[in-house]
Amino acid sequence: MKPLRARIASEVRGMFANPSGRPSFEPAAPADRLLGPDSVCASIHADVTTMMIGGISALLLQMLHPAALAGVWDFSNFRQDMGGRLRRTAAFIAVTTYGSAAEAESAIARVRRIHSHVEGHLPDGAPYRANDPQLLAFVGVTEAVSFLNAWIRYRDPLMLTRDQDRYFAEMAEVSRRLGAEDVPETRRAAEAWLHAIRPRLKVDDRTREVASLLLSQVDRASPMAPAHRLMLEAGVDLLPGWARRMHRMPGAGLRAPLLRAGAGGMGAVLRWAMAKPA
Repeated sequence: MKPLRARIASEVRGMFANPSGRPSFEPAAPADRLLGPDSVCASIHADVTTMMIGGISALLLQMLHPAALAGVWDFSNFRQDMGGRLRRTAAFIAVTTYGSAAEAESAIARVRRIHSHVEGHLPDGAPYRANDPQLLAFVGVTEAVSFLNAWIRYRDPLMLTRDQDRYFAEMAEVSRRLGAEDVPETRRAAEAWLHAIRPRLKVDDRTREVASLLLSQVDRASPMAPAHRLMLEAGVDLLPGWARRMHRMPGAGLRAPLLRAGAGGMGAVLRWAMAKPA
């Protein structure tokens, strides 16, 4: 039987591995990466726990946008393979953060090609297309806000504003390469941008179905099941209050300190498991 540390690390890597089990790229030297050698993204995106929590929160935010939801609803096999969709998203973030600039550009070009075929009509008849610059900006901003909020809550509550702004600027660079326009590059601008777009967000039966499926992604037979449930709850807890109310999801209330302490403790365990033994 594998030691506990190795078993936990194997379970975590399995959550993000591609079907072949082989890594899709080798990390490049920092100087050769798309975002450069001193990227804030490189630190934030290395933490599995905060990225999982932030990723859940980002997906719940994104599905509030009718066009973002429609692309998933009409073109994704999310019902049969929600895990695969999450792995592909994680792989894209990993290669654009840690791969060589050439590998990152190749991944971005591949996503743009896929997006070029994703278009249709919303239930009210309005057209949508995945490569719409403002829709791409919305997806990028919600990811940046969610990943950074998780990092600040669980890893660096005293993170300097200038470093937060650097993170938004780096994430905006990737969004622009995907085709986004007018992407905010500071914390304050991102929050104002999200506030301005809120009147366009909504919840309907399709939103509720996708949210329910996302929050049920727990393999009860897995030894990581308790950790998965904790991360899902922490992702909901990370949502802005207005978004949680739109989803009709209750806040953690008096449980919040216990939930956050549990998620923080789980993060420490996962970092221990994933670290290379001295």
